[in-house]
Amino acid sequence: MTDGYVISVKGLEKVFEDGNAVLRGVDLDIKYGEKVVILGASGSGKSTLLRCLNCMEDPTGGSIYFDGDDIADMRIDINKHRENIGMVFQQFNLFNNKTVLENIMMAPVHLGVKKLRKKKIKNALITFTNVFKKEKAPLIPIETTEAKIKAEVKENAYSLLRRIGLEEKADVYPSTLSGGQKQRIAIVRALAMDPKVMLFDEPTSALDPEMVGEVLDLMKQLANEGMTMVIVTHEMGFAREVADRVLFVDEGVIAEEGTPEELFTNPKNPRLKDFLSKVL
Repeated sequence: MTDGYVISVKGLEKVFEDGNAVLRGVDLDIKYGEKVVILGASGSGKSTLLRCLNCMEDPTGGSIYFDGDDIADMRIDINKHRENIGMVFQQFNLFNNKTVLENIMMAPVHLGVKKLRKKKIKNALITFTNVFKKEKAPLIPIETTEAKIKAEVKENAYSLLRRIGLEEKADVYPSTLSGGQKQRIAIVRALAMDPKVMLFDEPTSALDPEMVGEVLDLMKQLANEGMTMVIVTHEMGFAREVADRVLFVDEGVIAEEGTPEELFTNPKNPRLKDFLSKVL
């Protein structure tokens, strides 16, 4: 970590190929367990900021420290860090050719099997080099198998489905689900990786109004359990209730930030006042 923060952003810039400077020197520190809501008008840079936090958008300049490593550095293995950063999208991004259960299991099974195979390869190399050594190097302990990994991941996936009341949907395909069900599946799919941080990019904006509540209720549960969350949303009531801190992004910078009480009852930035007058 950097100065006690799970995420520490320094001078973040993002300029697209057409020359549009979407982020212009953003500084942001996020503590473990903190719930941060990002507000802003369309085109303000809020979603780009969120997507830069796991380098889905490559920053043009600045640093993004996650657990002490600058993941904006091209030399860093970003995939290793993405294992600990869950992402929930506006359009769900479920695989329609796989069942609900397969969607949830895919990433943790892939990661678990990949780690197991790496250990086996290392042991094969150790065994080979030991032939030429008097003092033999110990093998890496392997206490699992691919079958055990899949069984454990499956058990956890069912546990997550029971948590959201959708266990009976395990073997159906996403196309048969409502929007609210899809988004809750997308959230538990991210949770299956046991992330340190969850990023939400307008998770309710594609939902019919009657489905918004069930998704927000699940997000409130995560917040109450202490999950570190960064959320781009226009759900002002949710922001008031859940956020520890609210950021207002305007023209690529954080124009104002504070507690929900401070920003919603006594906004100082004229652009924020105008924004709130349209959404409240």
